Amino acid sequence: MKFVSWNVNGLRSVMKKGDFRQYLEEADADIVCLQETKIQEGQVDLDLKGYHTYWNYAEKKGYSGTAIFTKQEPLAVTYGLDLEEYDQEGRVITMVFENFYLLTVYTPNSKRGLIRLDYRMKWEEVFLDYIERLDKHKPVIFCGDLNVAHQEIDIKNPKTNRKSAGFSDEEREKFSILLSKGFIDTYRYLYPDQEGAYTWWSNFSNARAKNSGWRLDYFVVSERLKNKIKEAGICNQVMGSDHCPIELEIDI
Repeated sequence: MKFVSWNVNGLRSVMKKGDFRQYLEEADADIVCLQETKIQEGQVDLDLKGYHTYWNYAEKKGYSGTAIFTKQEPLAVTYGLDLEEYDQEGRVITMVFENFYLLTVYTPNSKRGLIRLDYRMKWEEVFLDYIERLDKHKPVIFCGDLNVAHQEIDIKNPKTNRKSAGFSDEEREKFSILLSKGFIDTYRYLYPDQEGAYTWWSNFSNARAKNSGWRLDYFVVSERLKNKIKEAGICNQVMGSDHCPIELEIDI
């Protein structure tokens, strides 16, 4: 199966200015996961032939939100983490398929000055507990903007960003803990030493043209699926958002 994940940073915006439809047609993925859709129900006219579409909207207009487009209809779908504190921002969709669980995830940003770090740390604990419970029943595939550059290789300027949201010691440690619980960062599993592999670039200082970026977007899978991973890609040529799409091919 082929999966795509993309933080579109505003679905209406990326549909107007980017390669959204062309990319989806060319990718021809079995499942497409979006984050930061920033829409409410009925705000986009998106007819994707052959796909079942599912949306999780944030209560706050123009903020957050996730979506999944899937060719295969899931057995069941749930929205959020079943905790009100975290379920008002439309950050998680979980799908049940015969052989696996699939999640699209938009992890909260700790914000400038790490003012939301406590909220983020509790989110990390709740989310890890959630996927561990799922993993007891069948393998998990989750993807999205996890708002963390895990290792120094995943960011252009590690030394000057040690206290920045997305590269704080606390956030990186939480991701290390998650991986230690039986999960695989698919891109680093295949390409452990690949430098310059980024998925997000600031809109300032011509960062994308200079490839001065961060790897914030991931496909993570249960460790017992690692031998089924065929390819993990970063589509940095696809424009329209400050993030680019990522892809996963896996035999499942």
